[in-house]
Amino acid sequence: MAAKDVLGRAGEDRAVRHLIRNGYDVVDRNWRCDQGEIDIVAVWRDVLVFVEVKTRTTDAFGHPFEAVDTRKRRRLWQLAHAWIRVHPDQVHGRGIRIDAIAVTGADARTGVLEHLTDLL
Repeated sequence: MAAKDVLGRAGEDRAVRHLIRNGYDVVDRNWRCDQGEIDIVAVWRDVLVFVEVKTRTTDAFGHPFEAVDTRKRRRLWQLAHAWIRVHPDQVHGRGIRIDAIAVTGADARTGVLEHLTDLL
């Protein structure tokens, strides 16, 4: 596995721990379809949350959230709807939102974690 993949996986693992500590129930990870991949799907209260995780060793080339631009948010909504089509039983009575988690630092286990909720 390439160093970039190892870092990304560590960031996703850290994001999952963060979500669980904050009352989220993680229901899916690294779900793939023809359109792409959703890093994490979780339930928080009565909301189905689709989470994009961005992990970087530094912010020298910009903050990780900068990679979640308008085009990426549009794709995340498309992926969320694709996931819902495959898992319709998970939606009943729940709202839907897109979140992003950034992990920045040489070690994803101890780096700075930021969580943005409800990206439009």
